[in-house]
Amino acid sequence: MGSHEHASNERTGAGTDGAALPVPVTPAGRDGLDALLAGPDRAVIALDFDGTLAPIVPDPDQARAHADAVPALARLAPRVASVAVITGRPPGVAVRYGGFAGVAGLEHLVVLGHYGAERWDAATGRVSAPAPHPGVAAVRAELPGVLDSVGEWQGTWVEEKGRALAVHTRRARDPQAAFEALREPLGALAARHGLIVEPGRLVLELRPPGMDKGVAFAEYVREVGAGCVLYAGDDLGDLPAFAAVEKLRSEGVPGLLVCSGSDEVAELRERADVVVDGPQGVVRLLSAVAARLG
Repeated sequence: MGSHEHASNERTGAGTDGAALPVPVTPAGRDGLDALLAGPDRAVIALDFDGTLAPIVPDPDQARAHADAVPALARLAPRVASVAVITGRPPGVAVRYGGFAGVAGLEHLVVLGHYGAERWDAATGRVSAPAPHPGVAAVRAELPGVLDSVGEWQGTWVEEKGRALAVHTRRARDPQAAFEALREPLGALAARHGLIVEPGRLVLELRPPGMDKGVAFAEYVREVGAGCVLYAGDDLGDLPAFAAVEKLRSEGVPGLLVCSGSDEVAELRERADVVVDGPQGVVRLLSAVAARLG
């Protein structure tokens, strides 16, 4: 299903305030949306942060949630079983950049950071986390030398994530060439210290194995006891969460897969039930669902 066909499906199904509800392009997606609208009290809404709630920017430290994201979430959250943000960022950073703390309506928001290794609960305002993987400190020490030896340090940006490190190439002279040149040496560096490399949209993240957005999402859905789910993402790191939704659907739990549109990640678009126009499209979708729920 091409992107133009997806986009044309965003125009129908207006909510009570006139916001447009998309029509999913797959039967499973239509079942997922129907289940969400029919039984919101059993629905889990899960969303990636960067590229989904916040526009992608050259400097990840400057990322902020779309201006209408928090109001849309605050309107929707009281009408569903749970809303969770699942991100590779530390949860405290996502909370700060998202503006999620202390918002009426988001008293039960959960942020699963570091792919679920850390968790922030709005109800307590606290972050719970295990001890960090020792390989991260070792990689941190060696990373500058590896970048220098490959000759790709100019224009790269190393994002410190506490439990992980991310090397961005978006600001390099040739972002895609730098990305490809770094994949193998960073993979070798990660492997030497018991880490893995998670590729994304012009970013390579070195992090501990064993957790991804699919694992984090599936565990949270089990915790909540969801009767239906919606997951929205934009990047390669969201594919495991898409797979988790597909597995849930095979087990009888309806689900809706939303791609926050990007031409950089074709596989995500192809597997989505709905493709929207980036974070602004995600916000419109959340607002339309909230409007339909009344």
